[in-house]
Amino acid sequence: MLQFAFFAISPFTTKMALRMLCSSVLRTGTDIGVSNVRTFGTAAILCRRSAPLGPMPNEDIDYKNLESLEKYRSYTRYLKKAEEAKNTPAWWKTYRQYQEQEDPGHDVERANIGLPHCRPSRVKEARERKRVVKENRCSIELERAMRLRTFKVSLDRVQAGWEETSGPYHVQRLADHYGIFKDLFPMAYFYPRFTLCISYGQDSPAQVHYGNHLTPTEAAVAPRVSFEAEEGSIWTLLLTSPDEHLLDSEGEYVHWLVGNIPGGAVTSGEELCPYLAPIPAKGTGFHRYVYILFRQEETIDFHEDIRPLPCVSLSERSFKTVEFYRKHQDSMTPAGLSFFQSQWDQSVTNTFHNILDMKEPVFEFERPPVYHPPQVKYPHGQPLRYLDRYRDGQEHTYGIY
Repeated sequence: MLQFAFFAISPFTTKMALRMLCSSVLRTGTDIGVSNVRTFGTAAILCRRSAPLGPMPNEDIDYKNLESLEKYRSYTRYLKKAEEAKNTPAWWKTYRQYQEQEDPGHDVERANIGLPHCRPSRVKEARERKRVVKENRCSIELERAMRLRTFKVSLDRVQAGWEETSGPYHVQRLADHYGIFKDLFPMAYFYPRFTLCISYGQDSPAQVHYGNHLTPTEAAVAPRVSFEAEEGSIWTLLLTSPDEHLLDSEGEYVHWLVGNIPGGAVTSGEELCPYLAPIPAKGTGFHRYVYILFRQEETIDFHEDIRPLPCVSLSERSFKTVEFYRKHQDSMTPAGLSFFQSQWDQSVTNTFHNILDMKEPVFEFERPPVYHPPQVKYPHGQPLRYLDRYRDGQEHTYGIY
């Protein structure tokens, strides 16, 4: 015989049970990563999402039944179809179109303002190559050196061959990499057909190449400059820095300007602006210093470009290479290029104070050294790395750890 028991349930107990049931359901959904509120919100957003502007690529292909698709059957047909798909206009923008929209002049063709390249006849090059090969085959000493593995290649001959063949093109690419043409000759470039040999110092000369690092101390005095020049030719040598100007972000400071140089004798030229050592301000990183050699068609009257001596004011040295070139572009052509980089050292302070007679600009915050309390011999309750802060100090470090 079954017995049933009936209990009276109060309204308060019913409310508590429903509340516990709802909280347990919500907690279970949260534990497994489901949120009811977020689910309804995402569904609402998906409903409001607009349709695409046009058909997407390969939207008409039935990927579930690939065997029914037409085969290309040959590589030529594939190239033809690919070219048609490439030329078919689409409603979306490509990366190139977005780039042209942001910078309309990024793909504009630049002008070559340098000297033309006079390549020798290919027939003469082939004959010279055959002659050299014939002489090498008949050389007993060369054969013996190759057999005994004692043959040595002259680096000077390699350097000369590089300068005559691919050197100007490599230097042009380096100048593009460092932004030389972009800052000095906007929308133009040139191939340096003449090699500049620039060396600072007497005992251990520091050479200027293509982007190497030199300190302002090494470049404190005017360098020795030499280049191969024909007899009777006239040149102009310029040293400028596109990164130093303190007031104009697109301005420059001319550090050296010599015009009407006869042949390769730079010391015999007309010094339009005396030499000034590099002055990269503290905290501004590396600055570029660019040597540009111009070949003149005739003697030029530079009376408007002469800086007053001793030219110790930075305002008098404000300069723009592109304006200088435009003024004399009918009589000169850029032919040589070399540049180096320099960073602040103590000699820059001396140049600002003693030569330019001005306060030195500083763009770097010198943080004070970190304070450490006096060392304790028995550091109870300190971390294991407590002694690391005193290892390089002058105070005694107790014990060996």
